Amino acid sequence: MNAHTQPAQPVADDRQSLDARRIGTPALVFMIIAASAPLTVAAGGVPSNFAVTGLVGIPLSFIVLGIVLVLFSIGYAAMSRHVHNAGAFFAYIAKGLGKPAGVGASLTALVAYNSMQIGIAGMFGFVLSSFLGGQFGLEISWWLCALAGWVIVGLLGVNRIDLNAKVLGVIVLAEFLIVVIYDVVGLSHAPEGFSADGMVPTQLFAGGVGAALAFSIAAFMGFESGAIYNEEVKDPRRTAGRATIIAVSLIAVFYAFSAWAMVMAEGPNGVVPRSQEFGPDLMFVFLAERSPGWFVELANVLFLTSLLAALLAFHNIVARYIFALGREQVLPQALARTSRRTGAPVAGSLTQSALALVIILVFAVVGAGSEDPLFPVVTLFTWLTNMGAFGLVLLMALTALAVVGFLRAHAAEYSLWTRVIAPGVAALGLIALFITIVVNFNVLIGTEEPTTLSWLLPALVLVPGILGTAWAWRLRARRPQIYAGIGSGGALG
Repeated sequence: MNAHTQPAQPVADDRQSLDARRIGTPALVFMIIAASAPLTVAAGGVPSNFAVTGLVGIPLSFIVLGIVLVLFSIGYAAMSRHVHNAGAFFAYIAKGLGKPAGVGASLTALVAYNSMQIGIAGMFGFVLSSFLGGQFGLEISWWLCALAGWVIVGLLGVNRIDLNAKVLGVIVLAEFLIVVIYDVVGLSHAPEGFSADGMVPTQLFAGGVGAALAFSIAAFMGFESGAIYNEEVKDPRRTAGRATIIAVSLIAVFYAFSAWAMVMAEGPNGVVPRSQEFGPDLMFVFLAERSPGWFVELANVLFLTSLLAALLAFHNIVARYIFALGREQVLPQALARTSRRTGAPVAGSLTQSALALVIILVFAVVGAGSEDPLFPVVTLFTWLTNMGAFGLVLLMALTALAVVGFLRAHAAEYSLWTRVIAPGVAALGLIALFITIVVNFNVLIGTEEPTTLSWLLPALVLVPGILGTAWAWRLRARRPQIYAGIGSGGALG
């Protein structure tokens, strides 16, 4: 190990600034895509969507959502030229819809991003435990495996952001390679020939379309994180916006093509029943039947690193949110401390790691008496990642509205399309999607009928937002100096 790769044990000092000018556009694109975990989505999310909804039109769902999110990104990129804040959604909503809405959004964002990160830890623990059992005959509990990932992410989280970018870049490239190879092999074995099946509107817009779109939007979570790194990029006025549009376009096209390749590989008449039979193992079962054993093992290893990359990406997002809120004293100011040596938001990173540790251990204790080997998947992963998607779609809808509000003061710089039409249409699409998630939430968490969890899990995301709004009003009345600075950290105009 050299000095840059050693687990950092930095001394948290009184610095309240991140390590600037470290990230270029390509590195930021990799970091954004890493949060969406390409191999995890292609191998796990897509067949699960086929299985649960019974719809062949899942590939088209990525195109539909991609269009909405590209429209979102147009206004988002324009606003990112003026707002350089590690609290992204928090700062955008505060400047476009008002400070109380911004503070409420910030706490909802913290819960949502933490839910995504910690939920993925459950899947990582399960997959690593299964891999070690299958390859080496080792019986290691899922939560111990999850803690192994927790240690790796925690050490990288307090290191330099450019090191994180390099690690994520290597993993993402390897993920893309595996999925592309699967696509090529699948298309070369199409049992029913080539067709437009999967892209036909009637195969998506039928009963179950709401659940399909709700499942598919999870594949994009993290794409909006470009602006969170705007204080650390080489060109704050252009890098985040450019990287966001590139990333969401790549994600949409890549997932749509790979999902269509899966339809061709299994056949339009076979993809749903095969997905229901094998679930997230479908890609690996297909590869095992048609490729060398070593390649299947490599794909399984990269599935693990895909999950690890997503864990690291969401960890970094949460750490920077905590930093931004501490810097503006919405949270305790001590949380804004950064490392003198690495420039990382060390207080935020350690806080996220501590929270993840507590929740993993709680689920470990609760699940100790369960005989279901899928316990961490059907509880920790499913519950928390759907909570995260629920909260983040709401935040994106509010951010789209905030863009319209903010850019009214910049009419001379941007066209009507950039200022109003694109973000306005995106807001309508995201609001419709949010309603769809609410209606289908019981389906997303694996229950046939509404249960206590159907309203409790969304409430855990929304209630902090309500409390945050009330806290902002209290600050306005009792600490006006702090209130006046909300959303201003790192902003240039």
